[in-house]
Amino acid sequence: MKGIRFSGRSPALWCVFGLLLAVPAAAAAQADTGVTFARDVAPIFQQKCQVCHQPDSIAPMSLLTYQEVRPWARAIRRRVLAREMPPWHIARNVGIKQFKNDRSLSDEQIDTIVQWVDAGAPLGDSNDLPSPIAWPDPTAWQLVERFGEPDLIVRTDPFTMPADGQDKWWRPIVDTEVTQPRWVRAIEIKPSFPSGRKSVHHVLANLVQNEDALTGLARSFAAGNDGDQPGAGLFMEWAVGKVGEIFPANAGKLMLPGSKIRWEVHYHAIGEEVRDDVVEMAVYLYPLGEEPRYRTILTAFGGRTGEIDIRPGQMTTTEGFTVLKAPARFENFQPHMHMRGKAMSIEAIYPDGRQELLNLVDNFQWNWHVNYVYADDVAPILPKGTVIKVTAWHDNTAANRNNPDPAQWVGYGDRTVDEMGFAWVDVTYLEQEDYERLSAERAKRGSNNE
Repeated sequence: MKGIRFSGRSPALWCVFGLLLAVPAAAAAQADTGVTFARDVAPIFQQKCQVCHQPDSIAPMSLLTYQEVRPWARAIRRRVLAREMPPWHIARNVGIKQFKNDRSLSDEQIDTIVQWVDAGAPLGDSNDLPSPIAWPDPTAWQLVERFGEPDLIVRTDPFTMPADGQDKWWRPIVDTEVTQPRWVRAIEIKPSFPSGRKSVHHVLANLVQNEDALTGLARSFAAGNDGDQPGAGLFMEWAVGKVGEIFPANAGKLMLPGSKIRWEVHYHAIGEEVRDDVVEMAVYLYPLGEEPRYRTILTAFGGRTGEIDIRPGQMTTTEGFTVLKAPARFENFQPHMHMRGKAMSIEAIYPDGRQELLNLVDNFQWNWHVNYVYADDVAPILPKGTVIKVTAWHDNTAANRNNPDPAQWVGYGDRTVDEMGFAWVDVTYLEQEDYERLSAERAKRGSNNE
């Protein structure tokens, strides 16, 4: 500015000088409003991603730091825009919309991530980074904070999975060492860490009650001979993306003296031997002598296995129908299919003929068996005689990125290259008077199954 004199009698020149000085400040303010990893993106990753994306976890890479995230920025943008990650594949605009475990990104969060990547994925001010989260020990039980240490731990016999080869199913039968009738309020299954987490596809734990204990009321209640209510069902199912089952207040499952667990552990090869692997199950019990009013039964709906007949290069639809033998509340919806699975819906056809879509998973991903747990106020309450309709869509075309061979005919089978098509649902059966009371409370609140 040499050669220019300023004085208090030159307001125009002072104005010009002020504008020149303001340019860098304005640029700094504009930069400050841009989306950065430290301030805007890292909190989203902590909330929605890092539970899986950390060292030795089930995700293929860690996303704990900027240095770990930056190389994957474009891939992250693509996956979140497609709503493939985080794994929450339920249709958001139809059916029930409120869930206890909703891990999906909001539209605003997706927009933030997209803006960040499109701006070059800047770090921003490292002072804006949130404090790192102290994640739970992956070898520890995850429900301890809520229920305390497990009352009972049941383990499979050891099994060795070869580095290569076809899938294996391990089916040992193990004593539970239960010596008196006990009611269960939560169950958690934990494959070994880290190799078992990578090799175990799913786990079924069937409760085998001692026939000598199934007498009188105990036999009636456990085996399902009390009136119209159905049988005991599966004790626990685990798949990738799931921790366990927490039963509603005043509901649970009954274990009788001498009961056993008949395991089914589905292993697949991961390129390295998994030696002497053991899967564990923690059982959290109600206090001794406390008996919940309701029982919850894990039930497979749909599953018209004989109708799965998928021709090469084709898409196929199958339907399954089940009649509820008693009033019930559904606690969750968990579709189960394999590599050709594309979509699944669950509908209620009421005794008066009214039909309601409860939920639709329209972007099923075979390696994520997400359990969608309903919020208490919207969990479906269904009358006796309701028909549950489950529709499964399978895609055996080359357009399916997960399809190992679209030239193959595909039928029902346990292997991941075979197919299944059913939904796991925790069903809490109600007395008629309880169903009427809960329905009246819902009507009074002005809410329904949506």
